[in-house]
Amino acid sequence: MPSTDVTTLIRTELPRLAGSLRKVGELILEDPAAVTHCSAAELGRRTGTSQATVTRFCRAIGLDSYQHLLIELAQERGRGEASDWGSAEIGPDISPDDSLERVVQVVGTADLRAVQQTIDRIDLDAIERAAQAVARARRIDVYGVGGSGAVAQETETRLFRIGCAVRGWTEVHAATTSAALLTPADVAIGISHSGATRETIEPFELAKERGATTVALTADSRSPLARAADVRLISSSSETSFRTGSIGARHSVLMLIDCLYVRVGQLSYQRASASLALTDHIAGAHAVKSRRTR
Repeated sequence: MPSTDVTTLIRTELPRLAGSLRKVGELILEDPAAVTHCSAAELGRRTGTSQATVTRFCRAIGLDSYQHLLIELAQERGRGEASDWGSAEIGPDISPDDSLERVVQVVGTADLRAVQQTIDRIDLDAIERAAQAVARARRIDVYGVGGSGAVAQETETRLFRIGCAVRGWTEVHAATTSAALLTPADVAIGISHSGATRETIEPFELAKERGATTVALTADSRSPLARAADVRLISSSSETSFRTGSIGARHSVLMLIDCLYVRVGQLSYQRASASLALTDHIAGAHAVKSRRTR
């Protein structure tokens, strides 16, 4: 298992779980420290389930055993106590009476944690495969709606700047139309925190049928989007009050996009350098000149 917080893994997997398995996950998230002192049988009793259910829960989230879960919880607690960005005093909840200083601490800690967790679990081989495909692609489609739509547009902006033939699609009809015109020489990138957004999955699956290389950016490695992908880039998130997982994940997703963008620039260095040289002057040329008062 990657060196990342097991509670983040549980939060990611929880929407997929139902009934007794979900009860186990919810109780662990309520008080992870207390769980480290429970046997599997005791945790089963506390959740109104059974020892066998606790074992099934561990396997459902990708762990070998309950003992593995306890080890991961203990290591996570240790990282939190030792790390500046994981301070144990800063929790995810923000109350209406909290000071602005605490809000900044909680939000900043959550964002730093999400980025660090993504770095810890990053699959370098997946980044390389995605970058190789994008660098040589005839065309690149990027699909995303809602918050992921903004990330899709950002992805388009970055790759377009280094000479890629890329388009971000945020409307399902236009995205599906574009996907139908792709070929095996093309790449489709699907962005969805849950990996279950139908408007993103529909063009993404069609792009795969057309033979395009498919790259998924999602927090759920077992989601429909991830299952349809040739390459999977997995992000993390740390939620706080007023911020759902999809919002909390934005920084870690952009970090993955940045890694992909820079690697594509390396792989297509001459084209990327020429494109940047031809466009570097544009922002400066449109800057408003300040007027000095006498």
